[in-house]
Amino acid sequence: MIRQRISVILFLLTSAVIAIWGTTVSLTSETPAGREEVVFWHFWSGADGKVVDQIVQRFNRSQDQYFVRAVSMPGNNFDMKLFLAITGGDPPDLINQDDPIVADWAHRGALYSMEEIASAEEVDRMKQWLLPAARSLGEYDGKLFAVCNGLDIRALYFNQDLVEAGLQRSVPPFLSSTDELDAIAQVCTKYQGQQLTQVGYLPDPRRLWAWGPAFGGDFYNELDSEFTADDDAIVRALDWMVSYRRRLGAHNVATFRQNDQSLPNKMFPLLANRYAVVLDGQWRVRDIEAAQNESLLKGQQPTRFGVWPLPHDPAVSGKAGWGNGNVFLVPRHSKQSEGAWEFIKFWTGLDGQQDEAAKTCIAGGWIPVAKPVSDSELFQAYLEEHPLFERFVAFSQTEQVPTPLVPGAARYYREINNLVQRAMYSEEQIDLKAELELISHQMQKRLSRLEDRSRIVDGGGRNE
Repeated sequence: MIRQRISVILFLLTSAVIAIWGTTVSLTSETPAGREEVVFWHFWSGADGKVVDQIVQRFNRSQDQYFVRAVSMPGNNFDMKLFLAITGGDPPDLINQDDPIVADWAHRGALYSMEEIASAEEVDRMKQWLLPAARSLGEYDGKLFAVCNGLDIRALYFNQDLVEAGLQRSVPPFLSSTDELDAIAQVCTKYQGQQLTQVGYLPDPRRLWAWGPAFGGDFYNELDSEFTADDDAIVRALDWMVSYRRRLGAHNVATFRQNDQSLPNKMFPLLANRYAVVLDGQWRVRDIEAAQNESLLKGQQPTRFGVWPLPHDPAVSGKAGWGNGNVFLVPRHSKQSEGAWEFIKFWTGLDGQQDEAAKTCIAGGWIPVAKPVSDSELFQAYLEEHPLFERFVAFSQTEQVPTPLVPGAARYYREINNLVQRAMYSEEQIDLKAELELISHQMQKRLSRLEDRSRIVDGGGRNE
């Protein structure tokens, strides 16, 4: 009983601290007279944080009704900080997140849907404005609970020099199948004795989410509200990923991957010539360009790199891979949801602000969430100077499947990744179909419990 009271007291004290802290941040500089303050929490820091500050300044100069105040909240436990702020009575007006939590927070009633803070006409225009890949990151239960402001797309980077040396011919413009990727991986893998010194390609345990759709699979059936991690296509994708462990050896795979962590300054492993092909996101373009510029400054010939989309058959499913990104969320009980919506429109370029949105994406190295922004003259000029990045922008306009927007998505994501890591890095004989089926079953039970609780709450009228 005493322990319970102490926990309650600590919770209330922490809530008060968060509330006071939020008020203090809001008052660190005076809001211009006649403006409504919009408190914006985000996770960026360092150079990216400065970019966000510049975007906020541009918005604040663009009109005279609202004044956005950006608050950097890097680190873990973002959700705890938010819910404590709500409990303390001082939630932010707008937040930005990149974790798959939209459905969980919406299900708990912690978010406004965009339909609640903007007109039906404006929300419909926003839905039409967003690329399908971006729109899919915010729709839950028939409503738009989040607005994507920057897409993350994965593709296959390759070291053109290493691949050409391995194939002894020019690099193909795209891969027709995973068999072709396997062949490239094999000729580009090198040993010194029994020790791996270079790997052609090695699947990342976190990327079954990308390969599953590319193989034609679905992790969730929206029509039947069923988790389908044991979809035959996803089982095939996982078995293909594990084939690299079978061929190279679990110890070799785990050791080689572990040694990536010892590279200086978290270097992109592709730049260390440890791999010929790596699956990663568009943010690595900066690393590659920086390395190439450094080579030029030293009078050296820069290494050539290219990007392939994930090999997939559009005739089978049309799915090109897995996409995620950063999303705007408006916490329930925010004091200035209208101002939050105006800032969302500014960032994404709605209402004729394509050039402003293009400036934002160029400054942050973000993929636009709307085709008119990427098609703008300003952004096209940027893409001409950054051809690798242009490839990712093109891929963003194909069907990229997000982590399912269902309550428990973050747990689902972790459970799948844990299974793939176990299958990739150990000699344990795992029944992949049975393990994926078990995860689906456990997630289905959890979802059913959440739905039962919601029906009880709705029936009792406690959420009115």
